[in-house]
Amino acid sequence: MKLNVLYEDNQIIVVEKKPNVLSQSDITGDMDLLTLVKEYVKEKYNKPGNVYIGLVHRLDRPVGGIMVFARTSKAAKRLNEEIKNHKFNKTYVAMLDGVLKENKGELVNYLYKNPKTGKSKVVDEQFEGAKLSKLTYEVVGYYKDKTIVKINLITGRHHQIRLQFKNIGYPLYGDQLYGNKTGEQIRLYAYKLSFIHPVTKERLEFKLLPKWKEIEDETIIHRL
Repeated sequence: MKLNVLYEDNQIIVVEKKPNVLSQSDITGDMDLLTLVKEYVKEKYNKPGNVYIGLVHRLDRPVGGIMVFARTSKAAKRLNEEIKNHKFNKTYVAMLDGVLKENKGELVNYLYKNPKTGKSKVVDEQFEGAKLSKLTYEVVGYYKDKTIVKINLITGRHHQIRLQFKNIGYPLYGDQLYGNKTGEQIRLYAYKLSFIHPVTKERLEFKLLPKWKEIEDETIIHRL
């Protein structure tokens, strides 16, 4: 699998995660992006032995988008601090099943991840293990009877986007896990990533749109 590298220096590397590729290895043994990045760096720079690549954030397996990896432990530590301090910004584009009436809004829920099933659900605030989950969204266009939105995550909970929109009656198109079983790829993509470089302190921003037929419309692209 050819790696799509958007940016690299001696501290970080920014790449595209293709849909259905793991962020990191799991029990399936399928190829994962972390291993691909290690192999890329090892080969390109002719590095002997093990190559250090730090995983600082993840995307769900079916979801594509932009990810940054750390090439040093110092960079990994500083990027993790940015995430904790909400200075690390991920913006998603998603297609919802149905015509959303509100042009923009904020969703606030409490989510609980079941460690046995690997699935999460919306619960009451008092539910043991519940975590506060917030996002904001803006409608950028429509495709037939579906709504295309851009989403800013305020918190980064497990399956947060998928659950919060399903909870208001607009599940993500193609979400096989949470009930929209169309047989198509889920329409969720992390298309913009912004963070402060761990060494230079410059704010970097990267953007890459998914190759969906639903966002080929110039008006939608312009709004993203």
